[in-house]
Amino acid sequence: MSLAQVHHISAAPGDEEAAGRFTAVGPGVSAALLAELEPLIGYALPDGASHRPADAELRSLPQAFTYAVLSDGSRVVGRTAPARGDGTAPVRFHTHAVHLPPGVPLPGDRLPVEAWRSPHWVSATPVGGGALSDPLGLLPPGPAPVREGLDDFAVSRGPWLAAVLADLRRASEEEAPAGGPMVLVERQSADVARWLGLAAVTLPRESVERLTFTTYTRRPGSSALRVVGALPEDAAAAREAGLRVHVCADRPPVDGAPDAWARTAARVWRSRAPELFEEARGLPGDPYAAGPLAVIALCAGVALGPEERAAAAGWAAERPYALDAKRTGQLVEALTSPGIDDRTGSEFDAVGRLFGALDGRCPASVTAPLAAMLVTEAVRGGNGSLELPRRDAFVGPDGEAIARVLGPEILTELESGAGGARPVARTVQLLRVARLLGVNGTEVLPEVVDRLARTTLTEADGSEGTPAFAPALLELLDEQFDVRTALLGALDRIAPEDPGAVARFLERVALPFTGTQALPHLRMCAEVPGAMTTLGRDRTAVWHRVLRAAGLSPFAEPLVLRTAVGLVWEDRAPTVEEARLLLEAATSDAHRAAGTWARLVDAALGAPADTEDGTALAHDLLRAFPQEIGGRERAALQLLELCRDLRTGAPEPGWTEQVRTLRDRAAPLEPAIQERAFTALVERLLAPDRPGAELYAFVRSDDADLIAAYDRAARAEPTRTRLRTHPAYAADCFTHWTAHPHAGTAWTTTAAALLDEVLRPAVRGMTAEAVAEVEETVGRTGSSGRANAFRDWNRSRALGRLGRRIAGRVRRG
Repeated sequence: MSLAQVHHISAAPGDEEAAGRFTAVGPGVSAALLAELEPLIGYALPDGASHRPADAELRSLPQAFTYAVLSDGSRVVGRTAPARGDGTAPVRFHTHAVHLPPGVPLPGDRLPVEAWRSPHWVSATPVGGGALSDPLGLLPPGPAPVREGLDDFAVSRGPWLAAVLADLRRASEEEAPAGGPMVLVERQSADVARWLGLAAVTLPRESVERLTFTTYTRRPGSSALRVVGALPEDAAAAREAGLRVHVCADRPPVDGAPDAWARTAARVWRSRAPELFEEARGLPGDPYAAGPLAVIALCAGVALGPEERAAAAGWAAERPYALDAKRTGQLVEALTSPGIDDRTGSEFDAVGRLFGALDGRCPASVTAPLAAMLVTEAVRGGNGSLELPRRDAFVGPDGEAIARVLGPEILTELESGAGGARPVARTVQLLRVARLLGVNGTEVLPEVVDRLARTTLTEADGSEGTPAFAPALLELLDEQFDVRTALLGALDRIAPEDPGAVARFLERVALPFTGTQALPHLRMCAEVPGAMTTLGRDRTAVWHRVLRAAGLSPFAEPLVLRTAVGLVWEDRAPTVEEARLLLEAATSDAHRAAGTWARLVDAALGAPADTEDGTALAHDLLRAFPQEIGGRERAALQLLELCRDLRTGAPEPGWTEQVRTLRDRAAPLEPAIQERAFTALVERLLAPDRPGAELYAFVRSDDADLIAAYDRAARAEPTRTRLRTHPAYAADCFTHWTAHPHAGTAWTTTAAALLDEVLRPAVRGMTAEAVAEVEETVGRTGSSGRANAFRDWNRSRALGRLGRRIAGRVRRG
């Protein structure tokens, strides 16, 4: 069909009052469409251009090649070019456009940008009804008109390619991007057309047809088109308008495009291989995914970056059926090229997935290079996230060759002293690769596994939830029986040292130790969470249940005692009652071998002052472990044992000195033990049957802490009651509290206070007969002077005068 053509002449430069006009309009183009079209084809001279240019200057002015979609769905393709005018207007801007009704394609189903170089655009309105030129219908066949010279242009614009192609892709989306048109700044408007030619080759057809454009405008911000060209002098204004501007006539950009597809497309153009775009569109997947284009580029020998190679491997891993054998081989060869030295972890991960997809689908000769690359990276690159190949991927000469290269490196690293700092994932990976390659590591395995066991616990304690290395570790244990046996044995040996860490680890990682190995300590560590859930706060019951889980008697394997105690009490000491049960549950030899006697000592030393069994436990511990307990702990236990003797037995003479000596040896002494020892001593000294020599030694010690304890005990209700109800006891206390007037300050002050504040109220509350009995007992056990002193004291209210009278009477007596 014949397409309507439109001719328009813009206003002459410098004549602001004149208006442009349509000089010829073909049929079917309404006035409304002309009004919509006119702003799209308006032309303004560049800054500094002469209004009366010479012929050479006229030819150098930019041309505006435009493609627009109008409101009714019709389209317009046209060219606006400066032309020589008449005498009154030396320069005119003539637009020659072709109108395409809605749904009508370009002749030959060509793309709009292909008409850019048509030789049939005219610069004057046809006169006299002559035959109209046909700029669209007379295009040469084939892609040459649009592609001619594009390779050279793309190479010359290499630094801008990726960023511009990424923006052209965004501009061609179904919904036009917000924020105005994309601006391409070039010194020549023809170069803007070449950018659009690159887009026509690179983008899918439907995207190219949405890409409305003009190659030149002075007003980018007011354009309704998606892509506009501008000269360098207008770039700043476009930026100020907030438009996306690419100044391709300036310094190359510093930042690369973040779009992997665009970077891949740029590399294809720089490699002068635009035919690859059409090949890539024949592959399944998103047309703007980097994978298909990267696959085709790699197969064609185009060098790509690590992210693009990863995209290619990932795409092929998801669609291994999409490539024929030839392309699969080419892709593998490109990915495993020895000249690549910038591979990343994500690329290796993608290659690992590709190997998994191809393994078993392709011959081993195809996948062997991938397997070799993966294990080499696992050994040399330390990529712990790699999915390793199966063992049969290394059968034959290829496997032997890679084993000869990597085997010594694996053994050297496993043997290195840095193993203590080597992450679990790394050790696991080295052991798995060694097995894949058939490397014999029998000699180094025990030491490697011992270090692995300790590192495993450390890393597990430092993480929340299941450790990241757990899946790989369990896979290793499933693959290698010898490693599983050695690691479980190492953890079982470690458990008595730190059972809590092992128990926490087993809660997070379910190790397979249900086989024939005894592993008593691991079994106890696995049992404790359930026991605590079932038995709650009854720690003794939990201990018995955990101990039974070991399957061994503590008499046969004393270390199970240590593990059980560590699991149940962790870093806390048992109570005295629990400690006595533990002591009775096994022999002293078993506790000695397990080292649990120290936890029993802690129980005795940490017992509250009112715990009655603490002194008995101390006595039993001193008898059971005479060689093990020493130093401060021994003195403290002896002090507890002395408390027991003071209350229930006949201690050796010199009580006060024993208490003071043991207290000093046990420093720093637990407050509860000191309180218990002082209380036991002073209560015995306050007893009616106390030896006088012991009280005398106590008074002469002038130990302020001991005397303070004596004062507290004397003021306690049991002593006050005995004073009120037993005249003989009251007489005894009066005698002793007044018997040492020249003792130290601590005693004399305390004794005077006790006489006035404790004994006097007790005596005043007695009957006359009882008071007389007190006085008679004082005289009988002391002297007549002391009896007189008691009578004076009983009548006296002044403590100072009392003291002087008592002293005088005693001296005269």
